[in-house]
Amino acid sequence: MNQPKAVLITNDDGIASPGLHTLAAGAVAAGLKVTVAAPVTEASGSSASITAVEKEGRISIERRELEGLDGVAAYAVHGAPGFIAMIAAHGAFGDPPDVVLSGINRGANVGRAILHSGTVGAALTAGVNGGRGMAVSLDTGLDPAHFHWDLGARLATGLIPFLMEQEPGTVLNLNVPNSGGPAVPEYRPATLARFGIVQTTLAERGQQHVRLSIADTAEEPDPDSDAALLAAGFATVTALQAVTGTALPALHHGLPQAPRS
Repeated sequence: MNQPKAVLITNDDGIASPGLHTLAAGAVAAGLKVTVAAPVTEASGSSASITAVEKEGRISIERRELEGLDGVAAYAVHGAPGFIAMIAAHGAFGDPPDVVLSGINRGANVGRAILHSGTVGAALTAGVNGGRGMAVSLDTGLDPAHFHWDLGARLATGLIPFLMEQEPGTVLNLNVPNSGGPAVPEYRPATLARFGIVQTTLAERGQQHVRLSIADTAEEPDPDSDAALLAAGFATVTALQAVTGTALPALHHGLPQAPRS
């Protein structure tokens, strides 16, 4: 088995997130060489943005000590998770990681709405830069009584051998039910649902403002989609392809002439 030599743990919920700490601890327990680098504050919805806060041309990176992770190098970065994955690939935290684990996110990342997720964006950035990435999310809902972070970490580390068998550039999106029963959810390959679990709609449009609202998605997802299988209690695994070109449809007369000034 092709065992990873170095694993970077990041997220979009920030360096203080319990999901991040639990994922890092799970990776350490699995015998992996772990480095943690995460945003100083929450960066949800940042997609694969490579924005960062510069001061005199430098981005601040603060060394941190994380409880229960003695001996693990940890950094709080004044930048988005995609930025962190990018600079990690260029050796910002030591040897470039073989795998970037991003999460554990509070809330599922399913459907085409993952385009906007900072959790997924970090994993995709790892893939674009020649590594392997996995986004990990826990389907907590809006007001959970308990957070089963350990289950998310267990299922994430259990997928790493499979991920390492794939070609460099492979990115997986893992969603885990927030279930506390004795049975461990089964992995299921899943397609992306047309929409996410919730949809953002325009609630009000004024002359100089707009107001948005969020509602549950009314559309019934396809039975083999991540939204449907996650709701059925499975841990969904979706292989994601980073940005690529696609062929234009055949044009009878070719492309139009460029406009002249």
